Order: sequence, then structure tokens, then C-alpha cells
Amino acid sequence: MKSILLASTLLSALLATATADTNWPEWRGPAHNGTAPDATPPTKFDEKTNLRWKASLPGSGASSPIVWGNRIFIQTAIPSGKKTERTATDAPPAAPPAPAPQGPPRQRGRGAPGSMRGEAPSEIHQFVLLCLDRSNGKTLWQKSLREELPHEGHHRDHGFSSHSPVTDGTHVYAWFGSRGLHCLDMEGKLIWSKDLGRMQTRNAFGEGTSPALSGDTIVVNWDHEGDDFIAAFNKLTGTELWRTKREEETTWTTPLIVSHDGRQQVIVTATNRIRSYDLQSGKEIWSCGGMTANVIPTPIVQDGVLYAISGFRGAALLAIRLGGTGDLTDSPSVLWKHEKRTPYVPSPLLTDGRLYFHSGNDAYLSILNAKDGKTLLEAERIPGMNGIYSSPVAAAGHIYFTGRDGNVVVAKASDKLDIVHSAKLDEAFEASPAIAGPDLFLRGHQHLYCFSSAQP
Repeated sequence: MKSILLASTLLSALLATATADTNWPEWRGPAHNGTAPDATPPTKFDEKTNLRWKASLPGSGASSPIVWGNRIFIQTAIPSGKKTERTATDAPPAAPPAPAPQGPPRQRGRGAPGSMRGEAPSEIHQFVLLCLDRSNGKTLWQKSLREELPHEGHHRDHGFSSHSPVTDGTHVYAWFGSRGLHCLDMEGKLIWSKDLGRMQTRNAFGEGTSPALSGDTIVVNWDHEGDDFIAAFNKLTGTELWRTKREEETTWTTPLIVSHDGRQQVIVTATNRIRSYDLQSGKEIWSCGGMTANVIPTPIVQDGVLYAISGFRGAALLAIRLGGTGDLTDSPSVLWKHEKRTPYVPSPLLTDGRLYFHSGNDAYLSILNAKDGKTLLEAERIPGMNGIYSSPVAAAGHIYFTGRDGNVVVAKASDKLDIVHSAKLDEAFEASPAIAGPDLFLRGHQHLYCFSSAQP
């Protein structure tokens, strides 16, 4: 019996290592912190160098690619060309009476000035999950999961497909918010779908949170300008396991599922409170104030410490020791705070004991010691790069940055900004990179790039 248990443990460890090395199952990677622990992507690449393939993508979206085995999954929204007149049913809900903060500052030189409020759409869209062949970028299958006229618009810097899918290697889950949660097998067969209603986002900026998956449970967060909730579903059947009411403004962050002291909890950062819920029951475990408004970045947990960050009309980074209950605001559970130059859209990166993050949506990099919050580098400009929406990723001692102007930069993971490579690609990047094995995947406005350190 002991030998069987030992063999099972070793097999599980080997499978975990293989998963971390060759797969990128959700938008922040196998470790949920932006790192690919055993991957070996190229550190030098451009439109010709180390380019394995470049595949044209239909439609548009800021959805980040995920990778499992020889499959790449990407969500997109494809205009159908069908124009339609809006009916009373299609009309967006009335705007909330209270004035709402404006959206992120638009990158200088991109488009005309004016309101960033989303305009009511008039064209029917297909909401699609794509599956590409990792070896050559060719489409293996394309599944339209919903075709409809969106009930509200979106911020002009992104589209109707900013959610990223998640997979366990057996099924892939595509979340389109107001267009439903969908479970498919790896060959594109639809297993189940759930419709949760319609979101009314702040200023019609659009939707963007992604689902979280652990074991047999998938979790989605529903913070908007109406009744808020967080809900969990059985990943095999779609059966709703629990739904917990929330009191929040529109949130674009993705939930994080972590295990601490033998208990799994779901953590969501938001304007009013950071909250943790028991994964089994949905009951709140703890909460903590301290974020800014319009929370977008996804938090990180490592060694029992949560790092929560936001940066709209203010700056907030909290390191919170897990294990507490109730209201943790200004309690000893809050190990340290940082209140300067934090990101608005991009999520932070945690690798080798250091936190890396941008300032607002700009190409300024800060580095902190994750243990004590000591500043190692404060808001240093990344040369040649302008606006940034995508989140940094790391592998093999290097960090990868992609810009909205098409510039890409690779730096060593260290206490300073030590650049080893920079290039200008033909695309603009708002989706975050994915790294798996020898491959680096960059989703641009029109194409998906695969750069590889492996010989063809």
C-alpha cells in the first residue's frame, strides 16, 4: 500500500511539473502569478527572428490565449455584418443616478479625443471560442457560443471579448459575461451553458473578468451597476453550487482561488472591500478595505500572503497574511502597504521574491521586495515603450513586456531594469502573453504570434 501511495504521489508531482512546463491553463499561468516555472521561451524575437508562425484571427478581443498540450484557446467577438434596430428588450438599462468616474487615460496619439463611454451597438456579433493547432497556428475548430446584439457598448480601447478562457485539460470553459458561461470538450463539443443575465457596466465600459477554476468548481464574479454576486458551479454539469450577494461597483478583476491551512478560499479585490469566500459554501471568511475605485488587476498569493493592487485615482498595494477572519482592515494581518505608482489595468507579476508592476497604464516599472515591501526600483521608464494594458509574464529568469504601440521588451528578473532585448512588432498588444515550454504567444489586434526557442 505504501509503495502504491508513493508511486501515486510521484506521478502527481511529475504531472504537475509537466503541466507547469508545457501548459498555460489560465490567463496568469499555471502558478496564477504570471510565471511559467520551467518554460524556456526565446529572449530574442521579432517579425523574422524565432517566429514559428503568425496566425490571422477573426474578429477582435483582448482575451489572452491559454495553452494545453497541442491546443491554444482564444475568445473573440466577430461582427456578423447584420445590422438591426434596437428594440425595447435590447435597450441598455438606465444609467445609475450617481456620477461615475471616467475611464483610463487614453494613450496619447491613439484616436480622437472625447468620451470613452461605450456607444450602443447596432450590429449583431458572434461570440466565439477558437481552438488553434500549437504546432502551426491553424484553426482546429471554431465554436460560436452565442449570436446576438450586445445590449450595451464598451470602452473604445477594447471590444466585446476581454474575458479569457480556462481549462483543466479535459474541458475548456469560455466565459462571455452577459453572453453566458460555456463548457466544451477539447474537440469543441458543447457540454453545457449557463445564462446569468445582463451586466450593466459603469459608463458602458464593457465586461472583462475571467473565471477561476479549482478541482470540480468554477467560479465567476458578477459586479456591475445592479445586483452583485459571486457564484460557483460544478464544472462537469453546470449545476450552481452557491451564490453569495455582494455590494460593489463594477469590477473587472478575476477571482483567485487559493488553499491555506487546508481550506480553499476565493478572493476578489474590489472598490469597497477585498473579500475572501469559502470555496465549498460561499460564506465570507474575511474582508479588508484599502483598494481604489475601478479595480482591474488580479491579486497574487504566495507563501500565505495575498498581494492586492489597484491604481485608479489613487494607489494601493496591500500585503495581507492569510489565516485571519472578519474585518482585517488596518489589522496585524496587513503586513505592509505601498501607496505610489500602482497599475490601473495591468496585473502585477511575482517571481523570485519580487513584485513587478506598472504605473497606471504607462511604461514605468516598479520593483518591490515581496517580503517587506521595500522599494527596489521606483517607476523607471521602460525605454521605447508607451502605453501598456497587458500584464508582464516571466520565465527562465526573464520578464516579458508588451506594449499598446507594438513594442516588446525582455529584461532580466533582477532588482533593476536590465533590458536584454527590445523589438517593434507590426501589431498592438492589449492581451497578456502566454508562455508554455519553448513557446511565447502574443495576441495582437489581428494575429496571434508564436515565437519559439525550439528548432522547427
